[in-house]
Amino acid sequence: MSAVEASDITKRYGPTTALERAGIVIAEGETHALVGRNGAGKSTLVSILTGLQRPDAGQVLFDGRPAPAMSDRDAWRRRVACVYQRSTIIPSLTVAENLFLNRQSERGPIRWRALRARARQVLDQYGVAVDAEVLAGDLGVEQRQLVEIARALSFGARFIILDEPTAQLDGPAIERLFTRMRSLREQGVTMMFISHHLEEVYEVCQSVTVFRDARHVVTSPVAGLPHDELVAAMTGEATTDYQTRSRSADASARVVISAAGLTLAGRYSGIDLAVRAGEIVGLAGSGSSGKVGLAETLVGLRKADAGAVSVNGTTIRPGDVAAALRAGLGFVPQDRHAQGFVPLLSVAENATLPIAHKLGRLGTVSPARRRARAATLIGELDIKTTGPDQPVGDLSGGNAQKVVMARALADAPAALVVINPTAGVDVKAKQALLGAVEDAVAGGAGAVLVSDELDDLRICDRVLVMLHGRIVKDMPRGWSDPELVAVVEGVDR
Repeated sequence: MSAVEASDITKRYGPTTALERAGIVIAEGETHALVGRNGAGKSTLVSILTGLQRPDAGQVLFDGRPAPAMSDRDAWRRRVACVYQRSTIIPSLTVAENLFLNRQSERGPIRWRALRARARQVLDQYGVAVDAEVLAGDLGVEQRQLVEIARALSFGARFIILDEPTAQLDGPAIERLFTRMRSLREQGVTMMFISHHLEEVYEVCQSVTVFRDARHVVTSPVAGLPHDELVAAMTGEATTDYQTRSRSADASARVVISAAGLTLAGRYSGIDLAVRAGEIVGLAGSGSSGKVGLAETLVGLRKADAGAVSVNGTTIRPGDVAAALRAGLGFVPQDRHAQGFVPLLSVAENATLPIAHKLGRLGTVSPARRRARAATLIGELDIKTTGPDQPVGDLSGGNAQKVVMARALADAPAALVVINPTAGVDVKAKQALLGAVEDAVAGGAGAVLVSDELDDLRICDRVLVMLHGRIVKDMPRGWSDPELVAVVEGVDR
C-alpha cells in the first residue's frame, strides 16, 4: 500500500511551469529519494505535499485518502511533516517549548512541569539525547535537526520529508542521522529524502524518483539503477542554446581575482583561487556546496573568518564591497530583485550607478551624459526598453537582468563575479548575458561565473567543483554533462 501518492501534478507561476503532470508514489515504510537538478520541480512538489500550495491540477493521497483541505493545518501536520535544510527551531525557546509550540496546553494556563515531562517522553521515544530544558539556540546543527524530527513525529505524522538534511552535517553526524533514519523506518515511518549527493541515496534509500525539467522521468528501486543511469536520467540529452566562442586562456596573464586560505564557518574552508585576465572560471556545486558564499566573499558581501582576497592586485579589506568595486570589480548578484537594481529608478540610473561620479562635476550628475552612457549599454546588451528613463521595475525579468549586467560592466571592470546570470530568463536574453561576459573577457577582464545551469558553465575555461565547502575538482573545458554532474553529486566515476 502506498503511504503517499501524488499524481498528474501541474503547477504554474505565470508563464513558468514548475511541475507538468508530475508525480510520485511512496510505499508505506520505505525511504524514497527524490532527486533532480536545480529547477527540476522538487521544492514545488514539497510545498504541495505539505499543503503550503495548491496544485493547478492533479491530486495528493495519503494512505489512499484525499489530502485534507488547505485550511486544516492540524490535519496536514498529522499526515506529513518536513524537516527543511534551514532550521525552523526558534533559538530563544527551550527544546520543550519548541517541541510543543502552539500546543503547550489544551486549555487554561501552561503547566510547565507537565510540558517538560511530555517533552522528555517524546525525546526518549525517538532516541534524541537532548535536555528538554536547554535553549534550542545552544544546540548543535545535528541536535536541532533531531529535535525537528521528534517534533514532526509528535504530531502523529508517519510520513516525513527530509530536505537536504545532510547539507550542514559532517561525516560522523551524517552517519548518525542515517542510523536514526534506519531506526525510524523499522518503526514504520515513511520518508522522502531529498539530496544532491547521490551516494547518500544509495546508502539510505530503497527507491528513487527523478524529476527533470518539471516532469517525472523515472522511478526505480535503488538497487537496480546504476550510478551512470541515474545521472543520465537527471541530465537528459545536453541541449546547448548558446554557442561558446573558441578561446584559450593565457597561463602567463596577470591574476585579476585571487583568494588565499579563505574560510567561512559553515560555508567553505581553505579555498585558494586564482583567475587570470582573459579567463572565465566556473564555480559549480549543489546549493549547500558553498559556491555562492565563496563568490559573495570575493565581492565583499560576506566577511571571511580567515584568508585574503585580492582584486586587480589590490588586497581587499574583508567585507568591504566599496573597496572591491574601486579596485575594478563588476558584480552580478544572485538575487536581482533584492540586490541587483532599484525598481523605481530608471534604466539609466541603475545601469550607471557605479560611474555616477564620473558623469558630472562637483558632485553632480549630468542627465544628458547619464542617458548617453545608458543608451550605449542598452544597445550593447539589447535591452528592450522604451528608453533610458523607463523604470527598471517595468521591465521583463530578462531585461531587468540585462540592466544588472550593464551596471556590472559600466566601468569596464578588470574582474567580474557573476552569480546565476541566466536564472529565469529566456533563450535570447541568455545569449546576450553570456555574450556580455565573453565580450568582457575578450577585452582583458577575468571572470568568476557561478551557475546552476550546465549550459552557462560551457563558456568557462575551467570549472571548479565544490562539495561540502571545498574545491574537489578542477575540470577543464570539454567536460560532458554526466561527468560534471557526477562530481557535483559526489559520484565521481
